[in-house]
Amino acid sequence: MDSFTLVFTLSSLSLGLYWFFCLLGSAEQKGKHASQLSGGSISAEKVQDKYDQYWSFFHSPKQIETIDKVPGFVDTFYNLVTDIYEWGWGQSFHFSPSIPGKSHRDATRLHEEFAVDQLKIKPGNRILDAGCGVGGPMRAIAAHSGANVVGITINEYQVSRARTHNKKAGLDKLCEVVCGNFLEMPFDDNSFDGAYSIEATCHAPKLQDVYGEIYRVLKPGSLYVSYEWVTTELYKSEDPNHVEIIQGIERGDALPGLRSYNDIAEIAKKVGFEVLNEKDLAKPPARPWWSRLKMGKIAYWRNHILVTVLAFLGIAPKGVVDVHEMLYHTAHYLTQGGETGIFTPMHMILCKKPDSSADL
Repeated sequence: MDSFTLVFTLSSLSLGLYWFFCLLGSAEQKGKHASQLSGGSISAEKVQDKYDQYWSFFHSPKQIETIDKVPGFVDTFYNLVTDIYEWGWGQSFHFSPSIPGKSHRDATRLHEEFAVDQLKIKPGNRILDAGCGVGGPMRAIAAHSGANVVGITINEYQVSRARTHNKKAGLDKLCEVVCGNFLEMPFDDNSFDGAYSIEATCHAPKLQDVYGEIYRVLKPGSLYVSYEWVTTELYKSEDPNHVEIIQGIERGDALPGLRSYNDIAEIAKKVGFEVLNEKDLAKPPARPWWSRLKMGKIAYWRNHILVTVLAFLGIAPKGVVDVHEMLYHTAHYLTQGGETGIFTPMHMILCKKPDSSADL
């Protein structure tokens, strides 16, 4: 076989695999095709370098706790993973308890609607989504509540994706997206009727800082609900296996360090909130949130072959294979965290900013 024939045959095989795997894609993957995988706002030729830079943050334990490094670190992470998340997971970058008889998509939507139902808002109210990603929760919450939702994310690429999705869903009049740091938000004091964050504030180096900002922009008497990533009462810092699991989650999810469940309410009170309710939504009778990760192993290997082929052909940027593999290993640690019970991504806390009269 001459070299031309060999190249032609390999290219035909690769493209055949590409279309075959695209046809196998789930309904949740239709919004983003594998051929569109990118490095977000990072140019294609720099994706590998940025991935290497991301991983270098973990050369020494807790290195990224240097506060001024964290926003850039998180921004780099979401440039690297946003397309892969959206392609393989959907537009809501968070977990939810599995519900018998319900699809992952429906379970996710119900989990989001539950969050906004805690806020007791009315149609036309203005609420904040602190750490909105590409806006999956924002759109579900706006459609469910009729509220005007303003989302903030540090990543410019996610802003672009969210605005595109909002317009396509016909919700761009209810959903606004702002690029910014939720540690220093460009919003006036007392300007929101409610606020929520869904598995987002775990990226803050100090939870007190982001809670303080949310407190500042809320109107007196308004409510805030958050789903927090935390270690549970079962976590033992002296257990090497527990430590490995938690550090694996931190490395693969751009976390400056997971907090303990018993720190959350105290931090909320410290900035001035009244804590109305606190509950781990992952505990029984809730069904395992990590079952979706376990079920996705076959899909991972299918997708990994596809990503490798696309990178080989130059369709996907160099480095995307490493990012995809990193996320697979992270899924393993997340699953172990769920199965052992030492980690939960949905420790709910419901807070209230006191009424003005209460401050007198």
